[in-house]
Amino acid sequence: MTRSDHSSDPGRPGWSAGRPRRRSAAEPTPERQRRSVADTRRQQRTIADDEADTRREPPPTRRLTGQDADDAGPKKITVTRVAASRTRNLTRAGVRAFHRAASADGADRSGLTALTYAWMANYASDATLAVALANTLFFSAASAESKDKVALYLLITVAPFAVIAPVIGPLLDRIQRGRRLALALSTAGQGVLAVVLALFMDTWALYPAALGIMVLSKSFGVLKAAVTPRVLPPGITLVTTNSRLTVFGMIASGVFGGIGAGIAFLFGSPGAAWATAVICGVGVWLCLRIPSWVEVTEGEEETVLIPRPGTKARRVPMSSHVVTALWANGSIRALTGFLTLFSAFVVKHQTEGTPGRQLVLLGIVGAAAGAGGFLGNALGARRRFDRPDTVVVAGLGATLAATVVAAILVGLTTAAVVGLVGATASALLKVCLDAVMQRDMPEAARASAFGRSETILQLSWVFGGALGVLLPPEWWIGFTVISAVLAVGTVQTVLTTRGHSLLPRRRGTT
Repeated sequence: MTRSDHSSDPGRPGWSAGRPRRRSAAEPTPERQRRSVADTRRQQRTIADDEADTRREPPPTRRLTGQDADDAGPKKITVTRVAASRTRNLTRAGVRAFHRAASADGADRSGLTALTYAWMANYASDATLAVALANTLFFSAASAESKDKVALYLLITVAPFAVIAPVIGPLLDRIQRGRRLALALSTAGQGVLAVVLALFMDTWALYPAALGIMVLSKSFGVLKAAVTPRVLPPGITLVTTNSRLTVFGMIASGVFGGIGAGIAFLFGSPGAAWATAVICGVGVWLCLRIPSWVEVTEGEEETVLIPRPGTKARRVPMSSHVVTALWANGSIRALTGFLTLFSAFVVKHQTEGTPGRQLVLLGIVGAAAGAGGFLGNALGARRRFDRPDTVVVAGLGATLAATVVAAILVGLTTAAVVGLVGATASALLKVCLDAVMQRDMPEAARASAFGRSETILQLSWVFGGALGVLLPPEWWIGFTVISAVLAVGTVQTVLTTRGHSLLPRRRGTT
């Protein structure tokens, strides 16, 4: 069939008589028709789906609780909710970082973490107790005009501890079982006396209750010193461990001291005493969480500072280097005890009737001492002292120079400098004492050695505190006397390094 034959075929699309038929512009092509149908069906399905979604009920919303709710953030963005959410997140991050630091280097497995928390509770209770007694015990005698009232204050609060302390150390040293229980009972006793203090703050019961709390707190320190070698993580020295415990304790003291000050501002001194009781209750629980292996004392030996001839009991004598470090540390502790009480009395005497200024001035001295403690512990934890005798003599010499300057250039500024230098030297000398004990004392005698040395240091603090109470509240008088005490301690320390002593030796001792 030829082309002309199809021209007359009416069923042939696109052809007309003799030529192809042209489509108009409005007439859709087959492809356009297919696309139009597809678009129409798609639109219909979309409309149907929208109608179905409108008729369908929304699914029940799951209520977020706990961590999911906190992670979801505030429902309605406001400044208060955003600030609260960020505070919670920062608090959680801080708690996690603190726990990592407390359990680092295997401390959580050895039991050091549990002892750290109990030690922090002891520091915290001491801080809140100091706040509770700030306007009663420490300042009441300073404002008294008669010397007999000051002497009575000293007799009731400080002097008895000088009699009790020599008994506490040896007694706790002989405890072979129940060290955790002894720590818990010491803390519980502080809590009970804190309740008595809160109920009878304005009566004479204040004095024996405060005395009992201080004695039990010092006893806790002696027990802690004996327990520490038992929870020592592998690969960490006693120097690092004790520095870590001191830093954590100072952090707890600063934090809870501020909290106690706020409570005392709102509810008075009894409120701070109640806070002390609550902290002690938590401390009892923390003491009982210390691992049971601290009770294992098999093979431990007792130590003695000065061996006595003719005694049958076998005791390990302390080395000459340990004795040297003890003389140096005792001299520095006398200064810290003196500065703690003497500065409070002087500030109270010179700023009578202006409690706001008293708080600021005492805060300056306290902040200087706190900064020195942090600095000394940080330096001691990062450095190894190969010649500890040289370090202790240099620390005593620097502190003696600072006290002499404070006696000549009278004022709060030089007192703050003495606090800074003295606290730094005290921390460094304690690090040296720990290092010498770990080096010279056998492992079986370290717990006893630390317990006895802590008793000596507590006695030295009490001696310095007694000087601070008895001396007239004048800067130059106080610093002149404490300079003389430090000079004697420095000379004795130097002589001990050479095998000599200012004290007469007993026959049969070396």
